[in-house]
Amino acid sequence: MTRLFNDPADFADEATDGFVAANERWVRRVHGGVARSTTSPDGTVALVIGGGSGHYPAFGGLVGHGLAAGAAMGNLFASPSAQQVTAVARASEHGGGVLLSYGNYAGDVLNFDAAARTLEADGIPVRTVRVTDDVTSAPAERRHERRGIAGDLCVFKVAGAAAERGDDLDTVTAVADRANDRTRSFGVAFSGCSLPGAEEPLFEVPEGRMAVGMGIHGERGIDETDVPTADELATLLVARLLDELPDGITAAGSRAVPILNGLGSVKYEELFVVYRSVQRLLGDAGVVLVEPEVGELVTSFDMAGVSLTLFWLDDELEDLWAAPADTPAYRKGGAVPQERVAASVAAAEATPDAVGPASDDSRAVAARIAAGFAAVRALLDEQADELGRIDAVAGDGDHGIGMQRGSTAADAAAQDAAARGAGAGSVLAVAGDAWSDKAGGTSGAIWGAALEALGRVLGDDQRPSAATVAQAVGAATEAVLAFGATVGDKTMVDALVPFDEALRSRIDEGAPLAEAWRAAAVAARTAADGTAELLPRMGRARTHAEHAVGTPDPGAVSFALIVETVAP
Repeated sequence: MTRLFNDPADFADEATDGFVAANERWVRRVHGGVARSTTSPDGTVALVIGGGSGHYPAFGGLVGHGLAAGAAMGNLFASPSAQQVTAVARASEHGGGVLLSYGNYAGDVLNFDAAARTLEADGIPVRTVRVTDDVTSAPAERRHERRGIAGDLCVFKVAGAAAERGDDLDTVTAVADRANDRTRSFGVAFSGCSLPGAEEPLFEVPEGRMAVGMGIHGERGIDETDVPTADELATLLVARLLDELPDGITAAGSRAVPILNGLGSVKYEELFVVYRSVQRLLGDAGVVLVEPEVGELVTSFDMAGVSLTLFWLDDELEDLWAAPADTPAYRKGGAVPQERVAASVAAAEATPDAVGPASDDSRAVAARIAAGFAAVRALLDEQADELGRIDAVAGDGDHGIGMQRGSTAADAAAQDAAARGAGAGSVLAVAGDAWSDKAGGTSGAIWGAALEALGRVLGDDQRPSAATVAQAVGAATEAVLAFGATVGDKTMVDALVPFDEALRSRIDEGAPLAEAWRAAAVAARTAADGTAELLPRMGRARTHAEHAVGTPDPGAVSFALIVETVAP
């Protein structure tokens, strides 16, 4: 369990602040994460990595010469927001374009892709490589769907080395893609991990048992077995990875980097005992071992677990793996003298955007909307633990705290904008931006898009009619559906679409807005409860579908709670 924290909602930010304070030789604080505190030549490709916090040394610990130029760091086990990724990329970019690389998780894909679009619109070339090394998360024929775990390090290391030697953006991207194609990982866990302030771990493993194939965000394993001896575990790990080799690779005579990774609570001495057998088994198979790594490289907070990665080399990848690197948590070869970034480069805190003109009627509605955000924040403060519990059944348990963070930020932004005279549309827009930025993850991106769409339709010119509200909800629904989920996937969409349809139907029949909204909220609640019988087909819960049957989707539940709370 996590023992040292202040306010759990502030844990990730405070940990990042402390990390920067302890490592100013390598990193500086920027909005959304960290960037190098040392200079790079003009025209150098900037490798920007990232993901949720809770995986140290990934991701901030890998920023420095020979590795990443910056790291976007979201809340615990939640992807960074699009705003955070964009800010880190801008702070890290040197004129050679940006390579975004991260583990293949739904929230990260949504937010990094949105950041890429923003950067490209600003004239900055962007490429993306998603790490997909976890062999248990999808079958070999669907490797592109797999999630990224400790194999992140292999992709990041060679991409960073290629950027450091001066390769252009397309070349660095091709090297990273090749590294990903040649990397496979497999992990086990003996206990779950606990987020700060949580009374229970995200998942539990019975005493004397071991979860097989779990994820690094607390996703439960795909199987369970008795805890083996160290030698038996080594046999399991090696056999699974030799069972699936990259195309064109045969084990005998091939060169590979083995990475035995501790996930948080398995200590180095234990890892060495396991690695003793890993080395022997790989040698017996004829694999030529190159510069192995044993230690904590991609963790899962305090999870007791181990993963093995095999990175199959060619001549160029071997040279790049061996190239010097100097970061807070990963160093290789001789140190290279670096010049610090000038103090004037540090970005100043952004001032609030000026509010545009708005009618008195719209300002009156804005005040009611701001009050609604305050009520939603209070609701989600109260429901955060229960939403997290629901999410932990088959997901990663962070939905409650993510919604709490997002609504708290949206509430503060809405109150500020309303106090400065913003209209209804502008209050919704700034609140949506704040929600997306601070919540991160899939839910942050979705709620940010929904609130922006609501605000865009309501505008700042007049008091919206019931028909306009229905139109705005329809626009929000379309914005959410654009993320790819459909009714039946066991997501927020399962409650949103019935709400939208019921609201529009009742208003078309001539019902007053308050009456129509209440009827729509009932439809949303009924649909949210009904998701308990569905199998998840989207997001992290997809690989553990059977565990979710009998439990409603947390996104659908939180949506139903919110529309009930803000009923006019």
